Amino acid sequence: MRVTHGGVKRTLAVLAAALTFGAVAPTVAEAAPSSGWNDWGCRPSAAHPRPVVLVHGLGANDTVNWFFHAPKIAAQGYCVFSLTYGTGALGPGVGGLASMRDSAAQLGRFVDRVRTATAAAKVDIVGHSEGSTMPAYYLKYGGGAAEVAHFVGFGANYRGTTLGGLDALAKALLTSVPALGTVLRTACGACSEYLAPSAFLDDLARGGVHVAGPAYTSIVSKYDEVVTPYTSGILGEPGTTDIVLQDFCPSDASGHLGQAADPNVTGLILHALDPSFAPTCTPFSLPL
Repeated sequence: MRVTHGGVKRTLAVLAAALTFGAVAPTVAEAAPSSGWNDWGCRPSAAHPRPVVLVHGLGANDTVNWFFHAPKIAAQGYCVFSLTYGTGALGPGVGGLASMRDSAAQLGRFVDRVRTATAAAKVDIVGHSEGSTMPAYYLKYGGGAAEVAHFVGFGANYRGTTLGGLDALAKALLTSVPALGTVLRTACGACSEYLAPSAFLDDLARGGVHVAGPAYTSIVSKYDEVVTPYTSGILGEPGTTDIVLQDFCPSDASGHLGQAADPNVTGLILHALDPSFAPTCTPFSLPL
């Protein structure tokens, strides 16, 4: 395969866009305590005794990824916390870039901080995109199964993605320009971990993604254009719950990023955290 300098630049631009599972913002700031989000003085109620930890996607940060869902979860009486993890060369506003093994350890430390601050025995975790994949590794290999009661992933991805066919192009490019592989692993360890086959995905899948203890819920969209096929987010294992967004709400046309601002996803999250909450179908179309 012959790759020109201009072709490399164009392809890297496409890959960067395709591998950005979340939205990128220039700065990171904790939400104000008045929002009920990242209020470190919050104490869980008897109705909702576990704090909720929100985990963003690749290329995102906690402020941007959770601007929609976090206040709505907090409004239901939950203590809600979020972190920006896995930052690197692109600065503190762009997370999820580090190897997911390292980010899982970072998540574990944050969960410990939340549990200490709230005096809660366990937390619930809700994640978008890489925020489903990386926490699944934490639950399986990082001791999280003993500290998490409910784990909810949407825009989920447990088996890698073809990026709509771009994975073949990426692999050909990395083979033709070996130095790019080194650069990619340094700048975005998580990116190569998503391109199956990878040792990370093999470890996650070995013996099943889920482990005993936590309740697992996975929410996927048929119109997901980043996690392809969308069935990469279906757990399909005993003791897990899989929800195809369009089966719940046929009029919902959300793609991958759209799920971060989708009221139907909010309802399904709240139902997974507390089955007494009854979600309703709201016509919604954000095909991104």
